[in-house]
Amino acid sequence: MSDRYLVTASPHLRSRDSTPTIMWSVVGSLVPIIAFAVYYFGPSAVLVMLAAVVGAVGTEAAWGKKGAVRDGSAAITGILLGLCLPAGLPLWMAVLGGAFSIGFGKLIFGGLGQNIFNPALLGRAFLQAAFPVALTTWPAVEGVSWWSLRGDNFALPLMSAQVDAVTAATPLGLMKFERVLTPVADLAFGTTGGSLGETGAILILLCGGYLALRNYLNWRIPASILITVAVCTAVLHLIDASRYPTPQFMLLSGGLMLGAVYMATDMVTSPVTHRGAWIFGAGVGFLVVVIRMWGGLAEGVMYAILIMNALVPFINRATQPRVFGTSRQKAPA
Repeated sequence: MSDRYLVTASPHLRSRDSTPTIMWSVVGSLVPIIAFAVYYFGPSAVLVMLAAVVGAVGTEAAWGKKGAVRDGSAAITGILLGLCLPAGLPLWMAVLGGAFSIGFGKLIFGGLGQNIFNPALLGRAFLQAAFPVALTTWPAVEGVSWWSLRGDNFALPLMSAQVDAVTAATPLGLMKFERVLTPVADLAFGTTGGSLGETGAILILLCGGYLALRNYLNWRIPASILITVAVCTAVLHLIDASRYPTPQFMLLSGGLMLGAVYMATDMVTSPVTHRGAWIFGAGVGFLVVVIRMWGGLAEGVMYAILIMNALVPFINRATQPRVFGTSRQKAPA
């Protein structure tokens, strides 16, 4: 029988972009950000990210579906987790975080496409709860040899690390606890302390723009996050400029750019409708401002995204478009 008479189920139009193609394209877009982090934090950045990837990929290979490692999703999780960590973190913690991200953030829900929360952020939240001191010890960027380790990366598991590296507060920590603002230029180009992925806000935006052009992320999510943060901060700054920072500072500091571009846009844990994407992003942006300004932590991107991840099923249900040919009114029971 000729193919022209073959009857198949929908969808009849399919994209040539497979899951591995999308995943490895995202990995490729992260290469400049990784290189930037290595440039500023030295070999410790390479070690921490490799350890996180080993933990994630190793767990996927051991307990995931056969061949699942090849799709690149575990590699992305490990890389993104590594970019959320300080350069001086002991490597065994990074491995443990990668394993937790895949095991409890993905496999326990049934594998790729079934998880509720962003796996990398769930792993970061676990490490934050289990090892708060190590996760908030930030190595200095200036005045340290590039070849020097930025902490006790090779500390033995469950042993106290001997921190000999020079440490520094993050821009958000300085703002929240000391009322000191970091110059906007330093924030834009990444010459500040913080996690590996807090460097180079402009570079992250450029890499995200590439993914948006390839239609590998919904640009409405980062746009709504950044717009909401900018508007809320601008209002607060107008109310009390001595207490609340400028919108430029809030947009370029911390992990907001990395979270907005690479974490919140996760296809599995973000809304499927355009209207839902705007609502989701606005919720993330609002929570970021609330946590940063009035919470006990200097940063709030991780918790803001995880909270909104939990609301995605409800957002999807509330923003489903009307089925063609039907009325918006509910049918009588």
